[in-house]
Amino acid sequence: MNESIFPPAQTSDEDGALCFSRDLNCAMLVDAYYHGIFPWPFEEKSILWASPKMRGVLPMDQIHIAKSLLRERKKNRFRITADTSFDQVIEGCASSERPDGPGTWITKKMLRTYKAFHRLGYAHSFEAWNAAGELAGGLYGVVVGKVFCGESMFFRESGASKIAFCDALERMRAVGIQLIDTQMVTNLTASFGAYEIPQEEYLARLEELRDDKPTPGIFQAP
Repeated sequence: MNESIFPPAQTSDEDGALCFSRDLNCAMLVDAYYHGIFPWPFEEKSILWASPKMRGVLPMDQIHIAKSLLRERKKNRFRITADTSFDQVIEGCASSERPDGPGTWITKKMLRTYKAFHRLGYAHSFEAWNAAGELAGGLYGVVVGKVFCGESMFFRESGASKIAFCDALERMRAVGIQLIDTQMVTNLTASFGAYEIPQEEYLARLEELRDDKPTPGIFQAP
């Protein structure tokens, strides 16, 4: 894939904004992620396409997991699965009632499109289930070759999303993922070792690792 419907990512403004669109569909998402661009909702009817001048990344060979989190994981409070309940995960991330803060930036248009993107094999979820079989937390993102573009995570029970992420890291290593694109660096991603790199450096790394092919079932245990 060489031609893009989007302006070059390098032409984004100082805030990372590149362009706007009314439409949002799976073909646009494939094009965007392949070229280092991602959608950021401006309002329900409009999508802002972004490529920040500084990009949050988490290289797989530089990940740090806190000892306290490793101890918590050993308690086996949650059963972790991959790609079994994508719709529930993204709806959990979008919920205005989530205890870790509202996720209402995920609009109805984004919900519909990313669910379809998952069915095509591009978007993936990781789920944490409690002993009662209830979804306690999770995360989702998009695979672009050997890059995992993290989108959002949520929890209903303390520690659920972090433990799901720990399991996801192991699955990513097993299938050859080399870089996690965190878009920005938050306190949570920084605790795992995320840091910022210039846009040009990210785009060069993406060019080395990217692929526009779907990856259905890539994280499911054999």
